[in-house]
Amino acid sequence: MTFPHFTVAYWCVLVAALLPMLCAGIAKSGMLRTPPREGGFDNNNPRAWLAQQRDWRARANAAQANTFEALPFFFAAVIIAHQLQAAQARLDIFAILFVFLRMAYVIMYLADLAKARSAIWALALLVNIGILFSGYR
Repeated sequence: MTFPHFTVAYWCVLVAALLPMLCAGIAKSGMLRTPPREGGFDNNNPRAWLAQQRDWRARANAAQANTFEALPFFFAAVIIAHQLQAAQARLDIFAILFVFLRMAYVIMYLADLAKARSAIWALALLVNIGILFSGYR
């Protein structure tokens, strides 16, 4: 019996999938023990609570949404690159770079550095396109 190899790029898929949850946790941090009537996190209506947040909490929630939006293309690019038998080392490096860029994107979002955030977003998109075409021959 043979077992498929779980590549570094596939591990990056897992890490990327967890990034939105990290952003949500950041948005809710420090508010889980505060009662909702005192402005604390309302688990009965979490989306409405998040929509009312301001400053870094609102930016963390926006980063969560954007990180979710980036996932389908990244997942597809990694899968397609594997199917096209892309050079594994290059694919792994691109996938790691994508994850680090998306982490930097979240940090820039939280820090309210819009221009840097947009530049990192564009770089991550280009890296993702590179992943998609890494198996092209």
